[in-house]
Amino acid sequence: MRVLRVARFAARYASLGFRVADETLALMRQMVESGEVEHLVAERVWAETRKALGEPQPSEFLRTLRACDAARVLFPENDALYGVPQRADFHPEIDTGVHVEMVLDMAARLAPGDDLVGWCALTHDLGKALTPADVLPRHIGHEHAGLAPLRAMSARLRVPAEHAALAELVCRFHLDMHRAFELRAETLLEILERMDSFRRPERLGRLLIACEADKRGRLGFEESDYPQAAYVRAAHAAAVAIDGIAIGEAVREARIHEIGKLRAQQRPR
Repeated sequence: MRVLRVARFAARYASLGFRVADETLALMRQMVESGEVEHLVAERVWAETRKALGEPQPSEFLRTLRACDAARVLFPENDALYGVPQRADFHPEIDTGVHVEMVLDMAARLAPGDDLVGWCALTHDLGKALTPADVLPRHIGHEHAGLAPLRAMSARLRVPAEHAALAELVCRFHLDMHRAFELRAETLLEILERMDSFRRPERLGRLLIACEADKRGRLGFEESDYPQAAYVRAAHAAAVAIDGIAIGEAVREARIHEIGKLRAQQRPR
């Protein structure tokens, strides 16, 4: 537990110049080597992780755990991302683990204190660790491949149901959100339905923040725009406005029509 708490403090105070002393890191490594970390109760690991994800610089939580080799034990799915290359034209930082660190900090910047968005940021790219070596640095289908390790991680740490559910949606649909302007109206509506956004609109808001953090959590992209979020929100609003106007199967057709009109108006030239 002490290992996690030190890592969490690093996430809280890194921006103020705090660094874990070498002697402390050495002691933490001894705890890991002794097997102490392997016996931590899942609920306690999650409690500290959740707090860390709400801190100003959650990347330090991950970096500190890696520095003492605790990430290998507690977050093997994330630890496996380090050293995995990505295409430099999309990811100038190249290393997937470094990208996740950047996404974590961008999520903290866009949604301060929101550990739910932070959890989505932490787990959105787990599938990239499973990409066959002969395919690298491309990661075709990583959004699907990431679901299995994400589910295993959520189950092992016993994360709350909404954290597990939203993280799966972000993992599965973050690429679709990035190319939202290219999606057919029917496809975008299906995604909105699958995330239960008409009953739970707050879920869409958080998903879009996590997707924006993914897009901007890249070297040189930190201040870039993410117009996809406004477009998807507008499409959602247009679809919601159909309620009460049409009934039955006509509702869906009317929603597709409205999203289609919006797509024609807002798609970048």
